[in-house]
Amino acid sequence: MGRQQPERQADTRESGERTGGTGRRALLGAAVLGAGGAVLGMPGTASAAQGGPERGAAARPAGHRGGLKSLPVPTVIGHRGASGYRPEHTFGSYELALDLGAHVVEAGDLVPTRDGHLVCRHEPEIGGTTDVADHPEFAGRKTTKVLDGVPTTGWFTEDFTLAELKRLRAVERIPANRPHNTLYNGRWEIPTFEEVLKWQDEQTRRRGRQVWIYPETKHPTYFRKLGLGLEERVAKLLRKYGKDGRNSPVILQSFEPTSIQRLNRLVDNPLAVLLSDAGSRPYDFVEAGDPRTVADLITPKGLREIAGYAQGIGPTVDLIIPKEADGNLGRPSTLVRDAHAVGLVLHPYTMRNENPFLPPKFRKGTAKDAYGDSFGLFQEYFATGIDGIFTDNADTGLLAREDFLAGRSVNR
Repeated sequence: MGRQQPERQADTRESGERTGGTGRRALLGAAVLGAGGAVLGMPGTASAAQGGPERGAAARPAGHRGGLKSLPVPTVIGHRGASGYRPEHTFGSYELALDLGAHVVEAGDLVPTRDGHLVCRHEPEIGGTTDVADHPEFAGRKTTKVLDGVPTTGWFTEDFTLAELKRLRAVERIPANRPHNTLYNGRWEIPTFEEVLKWQDEQTRRRGRQVWIYPETKHPTYFRKLGLGLEERVAKLLRKYGKDGRNSPVILQSFEPTSIQRLNRLVDNPLAVLLSDAGSRPYDFVEAGDPRTVADLITPKGLREIAGYAQGIGPTVDLIIPKEADGNLGRPSTLVRDAHAVGLVLHPYTMRNENPFLPPKFRKGTAKDAYGDSFGLFQEYFATGIDGIFTDNADTGLLAREDFLAGRSVNR
């Protein structure tokens, strides 16, 4: 959700005068922000070196997108659905996340097909998330491409039509950690973004509450160079289904700031910039020759700039609490305080239950698929004041949230 880094693997400004308002943190659902808030305003135009939008394009106000005020805090976001229990980015995963109680579902890492449809896959390379290797008719499509500067071998969505992709079925991406999920290999097809938008409405009617989704534009610079720009396609579908407004239950995110800037000009949806590790550079910055890294973006100056066109950030959890040399948690950074000071909401990623994804002190046993003390780790992150968190295990996150809000301690 630029080069993505380990967790999200591969993905990884407009600035200007700000006027009035109560701050984007409130607009993204953090009712805890005081009434005074930060000063808001209208973004200006970033320089080409900073990867800003095209000259002359009208920007939309970054603030006053109030629909997110209805979200509870901290918000539990189902990462690619309930991907701890079902193959990710399938309707089986999305629906289970809702059944478990997730406040928001990350329904859609958006990548295009050859004929211009948007589909939901973690990456454009689908060898690890579908059964494409079992289809002899597609053997000749396997190739090596340079994806955000990294040679990558496999099968890519942009080399398939939608009709061809619909012949494939989803499989578990990390079977060594989630062997139980392989039970569902082959059960679900690849959903399109348009199908997700229809599903969102159906689930909202069925459950009697508004269902929220949190799609991401994946590798937008890479696809724009192929003539398959993502943002215009996203905006067109949001307009078609009446979900492009300030109160829209569709939050848009990207690891590339210029993708969020472009979306800011096209729609009024809530927007969030994803941030990988501090030393990484968003890939749109790499392409534009912008030397800044994520470390620059999380300074007070960088955060003020982001707040000119987005309402939130999605940092890796290591930017919230850096790890020590032994992999255990260190002292929290000032990122939560600094982001809140300019009105930005923080939805860090990603919490998982399995041992390999936890700091050593939170692990139990040595098995790759065994659960550690994820309840304890959730407590550490919630205590920093984050506004929500992405998790593969929404049920665990919600129980940890209950403990936190009730002031209950957990067994460590």
